[in-house]
Parts: sequence; C-alpha cells; structure tokens
Amino acid sequence: MTTQKGRLIVLDDDQEMRALLQRYLTENHYSVRCVPDAESLNRLLARETFDLLILDLMMPGEDGLAVCRRLRSEGDTTPIIMLTARGDPVDRVVGLEMGADDYLPKPFMPRELLARIEAVRRRHQFVPGEPMGAVSSEVVRFGPYRLDIGRMQLTRGDEGVELSTREFSLLKTLVMHAGRPLSRARIIDLALGRDAEVTDRAVDVQIVRLRRIIEDDQANPVWIRTVWGHGYVFTPDGKSP
Repeated sequence: MTTQKGRLIVLDDDQEMRALLQRYLTENHYSVRCVPDAESLNRLLARETFDLLILDLMMPGEDGLAVCRRLRSEGDTTPIIMLTARGDPVDRVVGLEMGADDYLPKPFMPRELLARIEAVRRRHQFVPGEPMGAVSSEVVRFGPYRLDIGRMQLTRGDEGVELSTREFSLLKTLVMHAGRPLSRARIIDLALGRDAEVTDRAVDVQIVRLRRIIEDDQANPVWIRTVWGHGYVFTPDGKSP
C-alpha cells in the first residue's frame, strides 16, 4: 500500500481541469479534493485541513487573488500555488505579493505542476517530519541557526547571535514567510508596520547588515536571496528557490 504524500485541494471553475488534476495527482499519491468556487472552498476548509491549495486566478465571483488575500489576512499559512491564464507578468507578481507561494501559467503540463508542488513542499518543511505550512512554531531551525521567536533570540550552535530589534523583526518576517518572495513594500508592512517611514533603500541596507551576521559569504547568500525586480526570499533549506 502506497503512503499518501499529502492532502491537496484544487479550486478551479473548469470541470475538465479539475478532473485532469484529480486523476493525475491521485495517481502520484496525493489525496485530492476539488471545488468549483470560493464558497465551496470555504465550506471545505471549515471542516478539513489541507497541506497545499492549488488556486485558479480567473474565476467568476471571488477570484483567486481575492481568495489568496483573504486567507492570508485570516492567518491561514497553507501553501498556495496559483494558476493563471493571463500573460501579464504583473498579475503573477501581484499573486506573490498577495501571499501565493508559487504560480504556474496556463496551459501547463501536469508534470510541471507536480514538480512545483513538491518544490513548495520542500520549502515549507523546516524540520523533517513537520507538517507542511507549519511556519508558526516558536522555534525555527535553519542550518546551524536556531531562531526562538518567543524569546527574540538567535543562536548559532551554543553561541548567541546579537541582533538589533529591527534586524530581529526583519529576520522573523522573512523566516515566517519562507519560500515566499516578498517585495520591499511588503517587508516594511510586515516587519515594521504600514505607518513606518522607511524607504525601499533602507530595507536593502538592513538586508545587507543581516547578511553580514548570518551568511558565511555575503556575495553568495544562502539564506536570504535576492529576487531581482521584486524583493527578497528566505530559503530554509539553503537551496535555490
């Protein structure tokens, strides 16, 4: 008997697409539920938990961007892969800014979606055996580091690592959104608050300082990587996102 890899939920208003993804992902050892609209999604999420959400951008009623934004505002950290038929890259960037973990333009090969799903799974698994999306833990480990969010402490091995309040807040924000590219504006909102009078350049300066502290090679960062034209992303496994 094959062990299930995880529980997925697919939101797409196209019946043929739902049937295709249900069949293909089930064959690849995932438990899959499919829903046609946001209302059905809400009812299912109220009863069950899932490891990852595959979300179509273009839908009647509440569209994919609105669903993504609402779930994130409610504190739901379930990883999201957004499907989009739009060719404008701005839509994809907006999806990432709303909290999606990855996106895939239609049409696509099911095998490519499977690869994206498993890449997102890896990014969200801080500790072997920990469920996907478990980013709210008080303690997060990456490489030689241990970040204790409750105590506001960072240690490397047995030694404490000194961080300013702002550096800690920045690192915490990146870690709690691991694998998710964040724009500079989004980083400011999450780490410092919407009313903070901080420029994008100031975020870049803080990132440089933080890299000096936690990266062994600042020129080739492992944990905090630049997403050109967008912002930054934290990679908990030290691999390219």
